[in-house]
Amino acid sequence: MTHQEMWTAYKAVSPGAGNHYGVWAYGDVPDTLAELTRTGVKTATASSGPLYALEGEPLPEVGEYSVVLNSRNEAVCVTHTTKVYTMPFCEVTADHAYKEGEGDRSLEYWQRVHENFFRAELAEAGLEFSPEMPVVCEEFEVVYSPSEAQYRG
Repeated sequence: MTHQEMWTAYKAVSPGAGNHYGVWAYGDVPDTLAELTRTGVKTATASSGPLYALEGEPLPEVGEYSVVLNSRNEAVCVTHTTKVYTMPFCEVTADHAYKEGEGDRSLEYWQRVHENFFRAELAEAGLEFSPEMPVVCEEFEVVYSPSEAQYRG
């Protein structure tokens, strides 16, 4: 299913959602993370703050909708952003790490995996990782997942 088809299906059950939505896939292990999102295990994500600035991209906003894609650019689910905040990497909390739903859901696991990911991602852009670098934390809920005919909203 394409992102347009997924959005059309979601709008059929939630016409008040508007017409604007983002489309993206997770940068690391997109299939695994998309499935964790679809099943409601993953209810948060984190992005490198310096890359938003470098690319001139706006930060996510509360109330936004997104269609999450897998590695084949197939739509997996629709999410609705419920919370956005920025904090230094070294201050990301165990609660946020748990909400990301990855590995054993511990802060230690989150720090190890995300530091490695951010280091590689920043290096590609000619930037360096720092424990004090800003991290954009986003929380969301799945509002539509046609693979299980789920609608929550």
